[in-house]
Amino acid sequence: MAGTPPTTPGTPPGTPGTPRVLRAMNDRAALDLLLAHGPLSRTRIGKLTGLSKPTASQLLARLEAAGLVVATGTSEGRPGPNAQLYAVNAAAAHVAALDVTPERILAAVADITGAEAGRFELRTPGRGGTPDEVARQVLASVDGAAKDAGLTRAELHRVVIGTPGAFDPNTGRLRYASHLPGWHSPALLDELAAALPMPVEYENDVNLAAVAEQRVGAAREDRDFVLLWNQEGIGAALVIGGRLHRGWTGGAGEIGFLPVPGTPLVRQVAKANSGGFQELAGAQAVPRIAKSLGIDTAEQPYAETAAALLTRAAAAAERAEAGEAEAGDEALLDLLRQTAQRTATGLAAVVAVLDPGLVVLSGGVACAGGEPLRALIQSELADLAASRPRLVLGEVTEQPVLRGALESALAVTRDEVFDTSAR
Repeated sequence: MAGTPPTTPGTPPGTPGTPRVLRAMNDRAALDLLLAHGPLSRTRIGKLTGLSKPTASQLLARLEAAGLVVATGTSEGRPGPNAQLYAVNAAAAHVAALDVTPERILAAVADITGAEAGRFELRTPGRGGTPDEVARQVLASVDGAAKDAGLTRAELHRVVIGTPGAFDPNTGRLRYASHLPGWHSPALLDELAAALPMPVEYENDVNLAAVAEQRVGAAREDRDFVLLWNQEGIGAALVIGGRLHRGWTGGAGEIGFLPVPGTPLVRQVAKANSGGFQELAGAQAVPRIAKSLGIDTAEQPYAETAAALLTRAAAAAERAEAGEAEAGDEALLDLLRQTAQRTATGLAAVVAVLDPGLVVLSGGVACAGGEPLRALIQSELADLAASRPRLVLGEVTEQPVLRGALESALAVTRDEVFDTSAR
C-alpha cells in the first residue's frame, strides 16, 4: 500500500492514483488493522501496511488530528515514539440497532469499534396499531439505549431496525409479518424518517442474524451460505457472493411458507402467517411431536417449550453416547430424530435450488438441539439432497438479530467516517 506514483499536472484532487487517494487507502488500511488487532505501535502499523516509519508516523498524526485514533499508552511501559500505542477513537461515531418482535423492542448502541455502549428494552405486548404509536415506541427505544450509553439521539450516526418479514421496496409496506401489530401502514417509514435525525435502514431479522454470522460468526470465511432460522418462526437468509439476496419484494428466504410433504397444503399463507414447512418443523410442531411420544410438555409459549424439549433431547443423546441412558430417553431420542427429519425435508428444497456450500443453523429452537440435532439433520440431508453442504451451528447465540443490526450499521458508518479522501 506504500508508495506514491507520479501525478499529471492538472489532475483533479481525488482522481484514482493521486496522493490524496493513496493516503486515504493507507489510512483505511491502518484503521482496519487497529480494529482487528487493538492498540498498535507505529512500528507495527508500518510493518503490517508496508509503509516506511516516517510515512506511518505521518499517517498516525493525520488520523489523530482527524479524531479517528487516540494514543493509549506505551508498549510494556517502554519510552520512545515507536513504543507509543494507538487505537481507534471509540467516540468517533456511534450507531444504534433495534430488534423488533411482537412482544418487545430491544435496542442497543455501539461505538465505532463495535463495543456495545448502551442497551434498552421496551415491552410492547399487544401495543401498536397506528404509525404514530409505533413511531413513539421506536423513538423511546432509541432514546433509552442512547441514554444508557451517555448519548442523545442526535449523536447517533445511523440506525438499523430489524423486524420479522420485510419492507417491500416497491410499496414501503411491511410484508410477511401479519403478527407484528402497527407496522403495516405505508405511512410508517415516513413517520420514522421525520422523527429520526439520522439515516435509518430496515432489514429482515433473519437476514441480520446472517450478517452477524458473516461478520463475527460461523460464516466469516464463506461468501455463499444459507442461514436456517428456527425460533418463533422458520425462515432463511440467503447470502450469494457475499451479499444478501432479498428478492423482488424482500421475501427471499420466507421458507416457512414452503409447501412440503408430510403436512396438509396450506393456502392463503399470508393471512395464515404460516405454511407447510412452518407446520412441519417449526417451533409449534415440536411439542406436538413430543405429546405423540408421551413426553410431558410444559405449558409455556411454544418456542420456549420447543427449545426446552430439544435441550432435553440433546442431553439424552449425549447420555446414550456415553452409555448412561435413563428412563424416558428413548422417547426423547425419537423426538430428536423426527425433528431432524422434518427440518431436513424443507432444507433439501433450499439446497436443491441454491446449492450452498454452507448451512448455518440459528435461532433458539434450531440451536437447542445442539450438536446431536445438527448431526442428525446432516445425515438426513445427505439422503434427501444431491449436494452435500456443510452444516454448522451458529456461533452468535446471544441476540444474533441485534448483533447483526449493529454490524450492518457499523459497516456503512465506518465507510463514511473512515473516508479521509476529502480531508
